[in-house]
Amino acid sequence: MQLDGILFFPITPFDSGGAVNDELLAHHVDQGLARGANAVFAACGTGEFHALDAAEHRQVVGTAVAAAGGRAPVLAGVGGPLPHAVACARAAADVGADGLLLLPPYLVTAPETGLIAYVREVAAATGLPLVVYQRDNVRFTPQGAAELAQLPTVKGFKDGLGDIELMQRIVPAVRAALGGEEGGPAKEFAFFNGLPTAEVSAAAYAAVGAGLYSSAVFCFLPEVAVAFCEALASGEDNLVQRLLSGFYLPLAQLRNEVPGYAVSLVKAGVRLRGLDVGGVRPPLVDPGPEHLARLERLIAAGLDIVEG
Repeated sequence: MQLDGILFFPITPFDSGGAVNDELLAHHVDQGLARGANAVFAACGTGEFHALDAAEHRQVVGTAVAAAGGRAPVLAGVGGPLPHAVACARAAADVGADGLLLLPPYLVTAPETGLIAYVREVAAATGLPLVVYQRDNVRFTPQGAAELAQLPTVKGFKDGLGDIELMQRIVPAVRAALGGEEGGPAKEFAFFNGLPTAEVSAAAYAAVGAGLYSSAVFCFLPEVAVAFCEALASGEDNLVQRLLSGFYLPLAQLRNEVPGYAVSLVKAGVRLRGLDVGGVRPPLVDPGPEHLARLERLIAAGLDIVEG
């Protein structure tokens, strides 16, 4: 399972009664693939994994797999309490997912040995490739990350801490453990930038070997997300800087004003672009009128840059 380019993290639409809207989700996934997404990460952070019960998680992942129809790999978010993470992993395998993104266990702060044991148990639940997500209460040393990378099904490491120095140590440690310093790694292994509004830090992460990133903006503004990804890859620094200063940095500033806006603004952006996907579930909150107006102006500014 090779991943590159745009990684699509679809939102989870809810209908007027608050239930998962399969039809809109399938349309959202299909639309993203038509716009150039190279992989779909269903029921992850942007897809409100934290707010889905086990049946809904299975429903969301199954709908994404069916909508993708083999055009791109579909990875499912799993995590939380260990029994729930294992159950979600098995359900994702049952409905045809191609891989898993392992989110943090719920609330607890644990030593690295316990976190490694948590990953081992989820990884052992299926034969699916698994990406470990380091963020919040999950933090690995270079030695711990290297140990995880040697598990047969662990195929990637995603960072949401924003500690570039730590990633500068983790990447070579993992590569060395996999034989990367002696004629190439023993298996495919990918490093991801998992920060909110990841385009802001994409160049810094690419410099330490983590060139893949989550593009939440792609959910509602694929024109801008694709233009940025292509400009970064081709060295069009002028366009990269214009998009950062005129769109991404102001979006990140708005995102930081309210906890949870890394998800809420994305879902609001999808609504502003014409899909009635409903609001977010508590404890997240939807943006109010003032913030919606700012988001609408930012969308227009982003489109002006890429269309101009």
